[in-house]
Amino acid sequence: MTTTIFDRIRTSCAAVAAVSTHVRVDESAIASFAARLDLDLPPNDPGQQPIGNAESTAAFVLTLDAVNFGSGYFPHLRKRPGHSGYHTVAASLRDWVEANGTITTAELASNTVDEWAVVFGQELDGSPAQELMELFTLALADLAEFVDRRADGAFVGVIEAADGSAAALAESLTAMPFYRDLHDHPVVGPISLYKRAQITVQDLAVAFDGAELGRFDDLDQLTMFADNLVPHVLRLNDVLIFSDELLTRIEAVEDIPVGSSAELEIRACGIHAVELLAATVRETRRPDLTIGSLDNLLWNLGAEAAYKAVPRHRSRCVFY
Repeated sequence: MTTTIFDRIRTSCAAVAAVSTHVRVDESAIASFAARLDLDLPPNDPGQQPIGNAESTAAFVLTLDAVNFGSGYFPHLRKRPGHSGYHTVAASLRDWVEANGTITTAELASNTVDEWAVVFGQELDGSPAQELMELFTLALADLAEFVDRRADGAFVGVIEAADGSAAALAESLTAMPFYRDLHDHPVVGPISLYKRAQITVQDLAVAFDGAELGRFDDLDQLTMFADNLVPHVLRLNDVLIFSDELLTRIEAVEDIPVGSSAELEIRACGIHAVELLAATVRETRRPDLTIGSLDNLLWNLGAEAAYKAVPRHRSRCVFY
């Protein structure tokens, strides 16, 4: 049997959870958390909403997910009133599409950092926000080259090339450098996380309502989209237990370097914990629950005031 990108994620993250020293999964807390989860929490993601025709929606989702990173920079971002960092980026891009029409690869390739800073409402003032805009510019140029090479500039062609396979689409996206969410743990060795490659599939599935360009026969194989918010939700519900030393660093708003053992264990243990959580929810409450939809639910839960009031880990990187 062929090993998929999802198999590699699950296997490597379970291995990390077994030896982790900075983060521990408390399996005894999973049943109670599963029982009290609000499974009907309404979605709140502008990146999963269609905009115009199929090409326009495909272009918007793929473009947004190409810059769906920077949470470590978000404390420095100039945000829209009442918006988080991600929602500021998503709403800004959506406004730009509504004003200018369907995104093209020519625009993505030619726009400068100054132009993207205007689109996303940021100042190029030497701050971490400027660094993020520079990374966005590189990411969008990479996307343009990828779509041109793979589908002659047609965003729908990138999706069609996967032929209904979430694994094939996610794997194809890793041709772009900022999607290569693969790291080395000091004990386990190579571990796969691939947050943005996976979330792109989920966003397309929701935006196209599971039909045509949104139909993926293996959508149920997606894992958690390992970022800094879902593990935070799991920690505040006692599913993840962080070491005292790691908590001290997080509470001091210290950057947790991407690829460090602590950062990898936060994300990998999060993935493993959500596997266990999903299995419990399926067994006790909702047999058809997918991990993609569970991740979306946990992420939306993290937007509530009680979670936002507590510091979560920050890592300046291009993976989340």
